[in-house]
Amino acid sequence: RLRDLGPASAAFRARCAAALLEKLYGLGLVNSRQSLAVCENLSASAFCRRRLPCLLVKLRMAQNLRHAVTFVEQGHVRVGPEVVTDPALLVPRAVEDFITWVDASRLRQKVLDYNQERDDFDLAA
Repeated sequence: RLRDLGPASAAFRARCAAALLEKLYGLGLVNSRQSLAVCENLSASAFCRRRLPCLLVKLRMAQNLRHAVTFVEQGHVRVGPEVVTDPALLVPRAVEDFITWVDASRLRQKVLDYNQERDDFDLAA
């Protein structure tokens, strides 16, 4: 639709195109904010790859997608300070680095035991 706008609305088209590219870049769907040509190749699978279970598999926090969905539904994963139980959550680029295990999660304790990083203070609690 932006491409079909006439030359009389060039300023409006530029503003809307910049806003759209900024939004898509913030969601992590496109890699550059250069032109609208990248928006034409955007598919539904790009949105699916930004879901929380897919990112758990990408971050190697789960072996496969089914386990990742189970971990999210059971409340083992948090994004920032909030525990997430909805596997359909789209994770923006800004909070992708804040995906961690919940502090009281048994999975987190197992990972820390495996990596020999568990603190003695945690054993008392």
